[in-house]
Amino acid sequence: MVATVSLDAILHKHRIRPEIQALQTELVQWRRNFHQKPELAFKENLTAEFIAQKLTELGIDHQTGVAQTGIVALIEGKGKGKVLGIRADMDALPIQEENEVEYRSQHDGIMHACGHDGHVAIALGAAKYLSEHRDFNGTVKIIFQPAEESPGGAKPMIEEGVLKNPDVDAIIGLHLWNNLPLGTVGVRPGALMAAAETFYLRVQGKGGHGALPHQTIDPIVVGSHIVTALQTLVSRTVNPIDAAVVTVGEFKSGRAHNVVADFAELSGTVRYFNPELRELGDRLSKVVNGICQSYGATYELDYIRMYPPTINDPAIAALVKTIAEETIETPLGVVPECQTMGSEDMAFFLQEVPGCYFFLGSANPHQDLAYPHHHPRFNFDETALGMGVEMFVRCVEKFLA
Repeated sequence: MVATVSLDAILHKHRIRPEIQALQTELVQWRRNFHQKPELAFKENLTAEFIAQKLTELGIDHQTGVAQTGIVALIEGKGKGKVLGIRADMDALPIQEENEVEYRSQHDGIMHACGHDGHVAIALGAAKYLSEHRDFNGTVKIIFQPAEESPGGAKPMIEEGVLKNPDVDAIIGLHLWNNLPLGTVGVRPGALMAAAETFYLRVQGKGGHGALPHQTIDPIVVGSHIVTALQTLVSRTVNPIDAAVVTVGEFKSGRAHNVVADFAELSGTVRYFNPELRELGDRLSKVVNGICQSYGATYELDYIRMYPPTINDPAIAALVKTIAEETIETPLGVVPECQTMGSEDMAFFLQEVPGCYFFLGSANPHQDLAYPHHHPRFNFDETALGMGVEMFVRCVEKFLA
């Protein structure tokens, strides 16, 4: 016979305070509401309406319509002090959900497949607790951000002054993470997540008959040489100590076996941790130019720098790590220094003010809750919600002590 452990026992084990334990049912309800009504980038109207309604009920001052659908809430402490920002992203993904749960998505072709529904619930839970326990000096600014998945809502919010009036001294955020077991916080100083850059390339050749290749400029041959050459950007031009990746994810050309196509289209991604590797985009352009010239082809290259690396401030990261060690009893025994080539537009906030973005383990394979992010069956153990609130609250208490 296998003994079962109650939710209260799990939360108590992880030193979640009783007031936050009491929020767990509400946190789950909020999260499932968001999960049932997912919305894409800059269309998070129902999500924003729900958040604003809850903030109003809690008597928390807030501003709506920031960068279209974003919301900023202010919670004043008992005395003057610094300002700590808390960021939570709100948007979903264009994925058809395959989970058979009572709270599955009601919006066809749209799903919270990355955990942002949990992020919003955690931030709301922290707002509720802090509004009722204002025994800190300073201000907490909670930022509900649209469009993290793309095209990015952090930069527009910053441009609209979200880090001003009052000026934010530091900022924190978390990501529920199914790559870590429930009850594990992953954090590191420096680069946590990579830059994300995308390229779209059209190689223009000269089409013709497959039996007469000398009359053509074959864009498939040209494109193939480009794909091969791009592999050397990392292997032969980047210091082996630095991590980077160049991936060509699309290569489309031709429609018949005996016809040399007129053009080829390629697209891909470039990712790196070290900001100095921003020059990879220029190197990629030179490779494309050189190969196309040598074959007599022309090209159009659109290179888009989406998100910079997500770089944590060492002091704030150390603060988060200490709180995690005091609060969360991880099954791994330690707080791991995680790092991933995934990207985040939290990076823009961290370029403006010191801060820390960290992972909160949410996987529970025993309950079939371990599918990867962006999978149509992604889901997570909702016990992590209370842990997230506790982490945020303790960060506020320590930073604004």
